[in-house]
Amino acid sequence: MGIISWLIVGLIAGWLTGLVMKGGGYGLVGDIILGIVGALIGGFLASALFGIPNPVNGINVSSIIIAFIGAVIVTAIVRALSGRRVV
Repeated sequence: MGIISWLIVGLIAGWLTGLVMKGGGYGLVGDIILGIVGALIGGFLASALFGIPNPVNGINVSSIIIAFIGAVIVTAIVRALSGRRVV
């Protein structure tokens, strides 16, 4: 999968994650980064747990769903590790 495809899938997954997970957002670049990392984590988990070969393989619904699930996991971990900020 090309870099443009990864960026598009990451953007969509990060945007969806920002909509689903309430709280402070990470901005456009942060959402893209979390989406791309989520695609990697989601792809690894789908491959390891379910034996799906090449789970994130282009701009399609299954790739976006796997990347979205991974981005939700990554966002939850980042939020848990970052703690609360005092304003």
